Amino acid sequence: MNQIMELKFTSKSLQRQARKCEKDEKSEKLKVKKAIEKGNMDGARIYAENAIRKRTEQMNYLRLSSRLDAVVARLDTQAKMQAIGKSMGSIVKSLDSALASGNLQKMSETMDQFERQFVNMEVQAEFMEGAMAGSTSLSTPETEVNSLMQQVADDYGLEVSVGLPQAASHAIPPAKEKETVDEDDLSRRLAELKARG
Repeated sequence: MNQIMELKFTSKSLQRQARKCEKDEKSEKLKVKKAIEKGNMDGARIYAENAIRKRTEQMNYLRLSSRLDAVVARLDTQAKMQAIGKSMGSIVKSLDSALASGNLQKMSETMDQFERQFVNMEVQAEFMEGAMAGSTSLSTPETEVNSLMQQVADDYGLEVSVGLPQAASHAIPPAKEKETVDEDDLSRRLAELKARG
């Protein structure tokens, strides 16, 4: 858990550095404007290069921060899975003691608890794998990036069509259907587990 906190702190620090670079970039752009107004083209070129360098630094800080956030999410998932593993271990110990004592009622209760934990663990593992696969990919599809940029530009009445192809709109299935499918799948799997026992 200490590592997770350190990584979160580092990510926040990188975000602060990115904001500082953004501020520096704006300052350099103002210097470009002033140099052009004075007719100092060489100075304007130097300030423009500085502004571009600051923008590049900002993007690098943001990328690194995003990668750290993805690592933090994976470590969080691992910690949760370890907690589930410990819980499963205690259930196995209870089952061993029930088997040793020959208490059928206690065995049945422990098996029911084990089955519930097992199903919960499978569902959580599938959910986390799906969520992590979607949220931690290092390269975001270009069409999604372009679509978001165009949407933001449209929202604020900005012109960003330079180099951006028109994004196709994608239909997103309602979340309600997904929940129903998950519940049906969970019920089916529970019934299968009970049928085996």
